[in-house]
Amino acid sequence: MDEDLHRRIDELVDDEHALRSRAAGNALGDAERARLRSLEDAADRTWDLLRQRDAKRDAGLDPDSAAERANDMVEGYLS
Repeated sequence: MDEDLHRRIDELVDDEHALRSRAAGNALGDAERARLRSLEDAADRTWDLLRQRDAKRDAGLDPDSAAERANDMVEGYLS
């Protein structure tokens, strides 16, 4: 499961970089900005899920009990 999450993060980051590269020097259109925000949100949620799994494992709990959380919950955290 953790390997799948790492792969998913890599894919999201690659997609984000590709979009930013295609737009280098040009303003992003509305659809591109929406796609970029979607990629960023998905990466944040996936990182959060991975951190939850690590924390549960470290606490002796089942990492599979971790669940993806909503953007507003993930975005409200302080690093």
